[in-house]
Amino acid sequence: MDKRVSEAEWEIMEALWASPEPLTAADVSVKVPEERQWSLATVKTMLSRLAAKGAVTHRRQGRRYLYSAAVDRAAAVGHESRRLVDRMFGGRLSPMVARLAEDDALSPEDVEEIEQLLKELRK
Repeated sequence: MDKRVSEAEWEIMEALWASPEPLTAADVSVKVPEERQWSLATVKTMLSRLAAKGAVTHRRQGRRYLYSAAVDRAAAVGHESRRLVDRMFGGRLSPMVARLAEDDALSPEDVEEIEQLLKELRK
């Protein structure tokens, strides 16, 4: 998946990742948050866009298409995380962590997990 997935498209991807089986567009539309109030046509449009980006695959089954995620969620999260750090923090993670700490966005559990990760990286 070389192209950026929008926030709205991410919701579609979450529905696909959560399902062990391929989904129809109607199945996906039921799984996206209700507050989105997306019509089936909107979901189909986003599925088509995601397919064009290489994020989704589809196969025909009778008169309908079955959709699956073409990329692993962890890989997509890694890609998007890297893009965020590159775009917002010049490719450096420490300014992002510092910013989160300044905004009290890190819980004590978060700090503990970061410390553990750092200890493991130093080994």
